[in-house]
Formats: sequence, structure tokens, C-alpha cells
Amino acid sequence: MEDFKSSNKFQNVVLENREKLNVTGILDIFSFDDQIIIMQTELGILTIKGENLKINKLSIDTSDFTVEGKVSSLIYSDAEPNGKKGKNILSKIFK
Repeated sequence: MEDFKSSNKFQNVVLENREKLNVTGILDIFSFDDQIIIMQTELGILTIKGENLKINKLSIDTSDFTVEGKVSSLIYSDAEPNGKKGKNILSKIFK
């Protein structure tokens, strides 16, 4: 397992009352809807599951992300989601 303390990677994840989630260190968003958000972060792929999820803030400059809704799980993995490669949501928005 990779030792994240010794790397130069930085990320904060703050969950307030399971209703508001703030994440820093966002590199990319692969997909999102009101039940699941899949994103690449400095520390791996982060999958957020819940209900009525809404992205309230997404800053490319500061790599900050805020979502509101009922958060039921946060899952990290090191692999690409479902083998997806190529264009992602951010590259589609900022052509």
C-alpha cells in the first residue's frame, strides 16, 4: 500500500452531518448523478454514494468540490472506474 504521508499529495475531505461534503485535491470528475459521483483525486479514485446529491461548487483553480445531499458512503480505490479512459466531464465542459 502506498504511503500517503510521505508523498507530496494533499487532500482534505470534510463531511458535515452527512449532508454537506467538501473535498480538496480534485483532479477530474468521471461521472455524476443524484446517487453517485466518481472523481479522481490526489489520493486515488473517490466514489461518493448517497441520495439527492447536488454539486454546489466546483473550482478548477483551487481543486475544491462541494456536494450537498444525503451521503451514505465514501470509497477510495486506485483503479480507473470501469476501465474508463478518454474524455471526462471537465474536458467536455472546458473544450
